[in-house]
Amino acid sequence: MHYHTLGQIPQKRHIQFRKPNGELYSEELFSTEGFSDLYSLLYHTHPPTQIVQVGDPFSVAPKLIHDKQLKHRSLRGFNVKPEDDYIKSRKPVLVNDDCKIVLAAPRKSTTDYYFKNADADEVIFIHEGSGVLKTNYGNIDFGYGDYLVVPRGTIYQIHFNTEDNRLFIVESTSPVVTPKRYRNDFGQLLEHSPYCERDIRKPNVLETHDERGEFLMYIKKQDNIYPYYYLSHPFDVVGWDGYVYPYAFSIHNFEPITGRLHMPPPIHQTFATRGFVICSFCPRMYDYHPLSVPAPYNHSNIDSDEVLYYVAGDFMSRKHVERGQITLHPGGIPHGPHPGTVEKSLGKKETRELAVMVDTFKPLLMTEHAAGIEDTDYFQSWLSSAVSHNGNGKTH
Repeated sequence: MHYHTLGQIPQKRHIQFRKPNGELYSEELFSTEGFSDLYSLLYHTHPPTQIVQVGDPFSVAPKLIHDKQLKHRSLRGFNVKPEDDYIKSRKPVLVNDDCKIVLAAPRKSTTDYYFKNADADEVIFIHEGSGVLKTNYGNIDFGYGDYLVVPRGTIYQIHFNTEDNRLFIVESTSPVVTPKRYRNDFGQLLEHSPYCERDIRKPNVLETHDERGEFLMYIKKQDNIYPYYYLSHPFDVVGWDGYVYPYAFSIHNFEPITGRLHMPPPIHQTFATRGFVICSFCPRMYDYHPLSVPAPYNHSNIDSDEVLYYVAGDFMSRKHVERGQITLHPGGIPHGPHPGTVEKSLGKKETRELAVMVDTFKPLLMTEHAAGIEDTDYFQSWLSSAVSHNGNGKTH
């Protein structure tokens, strides 16, 4: 990210900055990876250290299943049932040490409490719904197709306009950043990047609440939720500046890179972490070589697990795709277009597909939530009608 500031800040860092009544504001350094990486400085009306734990933590650790089969999988994401509460609505479906892929269908806004994920950065993709992300850095309006990138430790509430909301959430144990190959030495996005700084929506309204009381905070740490009371309003910041802050980026503002022949998935990359990448598959012109094959070639997954979350449109290489569907193509076995889709793609000029891809560098594990929404026949969808599976590992 690049430098941003909002509200009132003093002329220099770490100097006296006083309220109208003469008292000092409380300065807070908010940094990632110690003091060696990005940071912001926030100025609070009250010390942010006045907190009290008010209850025992409860676990939100994913419950894993140990299915020893190595096979392609499909999950019906919209079969995850809506829940009123935002935290309870978050259902992890695929996880490893670097990330958690979570589905959520919350009905209600988090008006009764505040949330802080101290374990991970969050990328919240808005599939259905709209509203306002309220944070200690300020507010961000959001709607269909937005990625909300929330650095770990950010205090937030999420306010929805309706009860019909569908979220695809990716948690990362390492910072979520823009791809390095799209940045110059100063962090500016380059001319060939599929998006630029103008597409990034930063917090634009800073609400300062100078209030004392008991403000319920749920802090996620090591897969537990810790209930705390903050003794002053969590959104008491009068100003801040720096490089760490939440922001929104719309998938509809991603500008696809195209070529005469089929382009590999890295050209769709949108975000990077140390353990996985996130890509955006958007409506685009097809390859324009006269003999091009628009459908992707078969690919032997060796180094990564590939997850696709289908948002809208017809996906050129898949049959029977539905909104909210997740496919997992694990490392170790090849995957590719479904039978008939290669020929069908010939001569086509464009695709209207919209999907989010997560490629992880470590294997993903299924959870009980995933097992409950799995289409167990998906792994046979590459077999022709002349080949059937007898359930004993043999075909005939």
